[in-house]
Amino acid sequence: MVANCWNRSGNTGSSSNCINFLEETFDILKNKKVGLFRADSGFCTSSILDYIEGKGIAYVMSCTLYANLQSEIHQITRWRALGEGLWISEIHYKQNGWKHARRIIVIKQDEEIRPRATGKKLKTLFSNLGLADDKIYRKRYHAFVTNQTLPSDEIWSQYRRRGDAENRIKELKEDFGVEGFCMDNFCATETAMRFVMMAYNLMSLFRQLTLQKQPQPKLSTLRFNCFAVGSWIEKNGTNATLKMSVPLKRRQWYDSLFSFIENTKLPLSLTG
Repeated sequence: MVANCWNRSGNTGSSSNCINFLEETFDILKNKKVGLFRADSGFCTSSILDYIEGKGIAYVMSCTLYANLQSEIHQITRWRALGEGLWISEIHYKQNGWKHARRIIVIKQDEEIRPRATGKKLKTLFSNLGLADDKIYRKRYHAFVTNQTLPSDEIWSQYRRRGDAENRIKELKEDFGVEGFCMDNFCATETAMRFVMMAYNLMSLFRQLTLQKQPQPKLSTLRFNCFAVGSWIEKNGTNATLKMSVPLKRRQWYDSLFSFIENTKLPLSLTG
């Protein structure tokens, strides 16, 4: 579910005013415990890292591979293989502007063995030095900063699980039309966007309470399976009965949905 969202102009940097956004988000969450803060490199700044550490929250963020960090990565000699063409290592490193050194997890992938590998080549930094070695031309690198003590491969796995957020963003765009409107007034556009988020959260709650399975279907799937069903209401005295034109092979599935709804008690945070 979406806890908070802001509408901002397209030329705004990711980390700009992020602390105020986080303060508002934590206020919305109130006493709920945040188990993990996960963010991409656009938010990996000294102020945000200090803020999250001050909250005592575990985090993992992608690092921007500045030239000095690339130099540190280039000097790594000990790598642990995770698979064919895939290695992991870690260093303690203090980026310019940081108050102290932090734990950095580094992933290296061979693009010839793993042609779909993402990440940055070190070529931009060392090509002018004539260092035509495998570290530069055939490898791609990712780096992640964390305050956790978990094994390095688990930290990488934690970060990769954020990929599911892209599915939610895609669903908001394609099924809820979050990018398909623009009002004349900025605040009106933000208001419309927030109503879209409310609709998304209501549908998300419906999925959690009725379907109770992973992965969660998109709205387009729910529309076909649950809502686009020929129905009518028959009245018998003071009673009204909903009649649904459901094929025999799908009736048991529909019965289970209504059973979940009848037996579900909403959490206090949703009923208060």
